[in-house]
Amino acid sequence: MICKAPNDNYKYTVEWAAELGADTILTSTWVVETGIVKDGDSTNNITQTTIDLSGGTAGTTYTLTNQIATAGGDVYEKDLYIKVQIQVLG
Repeated sequence: MICKAPNDNYKYTVEWAAELGADTILTSTWVVETGIVKDGDSTNNITQTTIDLSGGTAGTTYTLTNQIATAGGDVYEKDLYIKVQIQVLG
């Protein structure tokens, strides 16, 4: 589980190398649960995808799903869990 504060802009990278072997990423699609904001996403078209997030309600855990299709024709999917919490310093 990944934690972020409601006002944080957060970038998270998913590494797919273990699943891909010698294959590479052709496309990446993110499904983001309502309530947290996807500000953008990208892939390096080799083994990594990245999502940029902001917002969310403190005390809520959101599910994000990243689905990739490979140049070799395979499809893989991973779920990420983002917990939004107030961060107290001190």
